[in-house]
Amino acid sequence: MLARYVLLLLLILPLQDKTVQVPEPVQKLLKAYPDHITGYKDNYIIFKDGTKLPYDDGRQKSAGELLNSADVEDQFKYDYKPEKRERGNTMDPGRIRNEDFFKRIYGFSAKEVEPRLVTVTWCPKLVNQKIRVTTVNGLDKIVTALSNELDRHPEFKPYVTNIGGTYNWRKISGTDRLSAHSFGCTIDINVKYSDYWQWQCKCKDEGAKLVYKNRIPESLVAIFEKYGFIWGGKWYHFDTMHFEYRPELLL
Repeated sequence: MLARYVLLLLLILPLQDKTVQVPEPVQKLLKAYPDHITGYKDNYIIFKDGTKLPYDDGRQKSAGELLNSADVEDQFKYDYKPEKRERGNTMDPGRIRNEDFFKRIYGFSAKEVEPRLVTVTWCPKLVNQKIRVTTVNGLDKIVTALSNELDRHPEFKPYVTNIGGTYNWRKISGTDRLSAHSFGCTIDINVKYSDYWQWQCKCKDEGAKLVYKNRIPESLVAIFEKYGFIWGGKWYHFDTMHFEYRPELLL
């Protein structure tokens, strides 16, 4: 009887250890990107093509280092909360990105990203604008569903008219970091009703003291979040036109 119990224990323990060893953020990535991420082992995220990417580089980082040399773990540094943005918030949940991670999913260059783009009709009834988004992760279908829901809300027309931008392979203004727009997974809504931290301080200083400003309805933001998009209006370095497909941060 004792021998059978020991054998059963030996069979169970490895399964428990594997569960414990997978960090919660990695579990979210596995759920959010099942077509691309297949596993995790020895501090490496394993992609479908067999390549590996370090999860945690073990470094303590300043705010600037988080932006410019983030590892995958750093992307979860701040919790993104769907509820209303709190006053006094100095965090940028979702603004920290490991560029290599997104390149492995969407493409390493414009030449790799662009063949995966398709044209979607944005809000056919309210706006009827053509925009380009990626097909990776089925995002074209997700954007179509989002668009159809927004189309049932005429009160949002001023905000969803004249989309400010979707795909554009470029660097973020004032930095050497690649914009999320480079991957075709981002939507900027009408600039006319938007606010951006660099416009507010008339600077590009990440350390500037900012006064938050927003004119985008929370009810509109909630619909975007329903489809896996985070909102730049919840960042201390606010960008209220900016919506970015990051389902792992909403799980």
